[in-house]
Amino acid sequence: MNPAAYELAQVNIARLQAPLDSPQLKDFVDALDPVNAVADTSDGFVWRLQSDSGNATDIPVLGDEWLVVNMSVWRDCDALTAFMYQGRHRELLSRRREWFERPAEAVTTLWWVPAGHHPTVAEAEERLLHLRAHGPTPYAFTLRTTFPASPAGPVVPDAAALS
Repeated sequence: MNPAAYELAQVNIARLQAPLDSPQLKDFVDALDPVNAVADTSDGFVWRLQSDSGNATDIPVLGDEWLVVNMSVWRDCDALTAFMYQGRHRELLSRRREWFERPAEAVTTLWWVPAGHHPTVAEAEERLLHLRAHGPTPYAFTLRTTFPASPAGPVVPDAAALS
């Protein structure tokens, strides 16, 4: 079987309700290492963003110190959703309102990357902002509106359609 030419990158951000070292976020912080360990061994997992801490909570995103970022690469949408909606990660998802502000705009986006590519935070920020501005496109999409694996560049409006 040929290895896939593309893998699925995902980023999600969340605005903290309190500092990471607060009692309010203790359960969330305590769960980071165990949940990341499950992700690291999940079928279809490829890579995740992390600093020396072993997670990404200290990596800046969108110039906002109250935002935390999670970014990873998976074989495909099925592998990502299998991890997201079972076990400890599912338990944490159900409690997210205890720790994070309710988002007013998109906080998660997906996009295809060449196999072996590890996206940067700047790349993820660009994709997320594109999704917010244009909705789901092959360049940046959601689990509800996916697109086939391909080398999607930014969607540029047709100049004739704008006149």
